Amino acid sequence: MKTTVLISRVLLGVIYLIFGLDYFFKFIPYQPLHPGKTGAFVAGLKGVGYFYPMIKSIQIAGGLALIFNRYAPFAAVVLFPISLNVLLFHTILVPSGWLMGVTLMVPNVLLGFGYWKYYKGMFTMKATV
Repeated sequence: MKTTVLISRVLLGVIYLIFGLDYFFKFIPYQPLHPGKTGAFVAGLKGVGYFYPMIKSIQIAGGLALIFNRYAPFAAVVLFPISLNVLLFHTILVPSGWLMGVTLMVPNVLLGFGYWKYYKGMFTMKATV
């Protein structure tokens, strides 16, 4: 399990770091065109002004945390909703990109299993103070 966690942590960290930095520095040469509802969805998220910079900053911080193994269980939890949204976006709205969603989701789930001892407390049915 140690090797699985190491590979998942570094893979997920590198992916999020690269795509987070690309938003700010535009070094990956592609121009995705999203027609119809997908385009309206993306335009809405970009149109509010804060959403994309916030998400991309979280991706960069989370990617660095995973790569350098600093607060990695926390970073994996913070990045999980982003991975899930990418999976849903790329399987429901842009099915041709389903592999990207799976590539993010699988290592994130594997990290969940690997870091389970750190997460057990979050799954308390009735918490007391």
